[in-house]
Amino acid sequence: MTVAVVLLTTALVIVVALLAATAAGKLARMDGASYPTALTRAAAAFAAVITLAAAVAGALAKLFD
Repeated sequence: MTVAVVLLTTALVIVVALLAATAAGKLARMDGASYPTALTRAAAAFAAVITLAAAVAGALAKLFD
């Protein structure tokens, strides 16, 4: 049961990160940015979501430890 919850949570975080990256890239292109710049902004958004999820998981682990 615990493994299933971890896998589902991981999948959800990755989907949310991909959606945020897609939105950031699309907004960058709509703003007139070049493709490399849009890709950089998308990668930064993806990394930010993954980092935020890791920080929240770490805080919750310490809270419930």
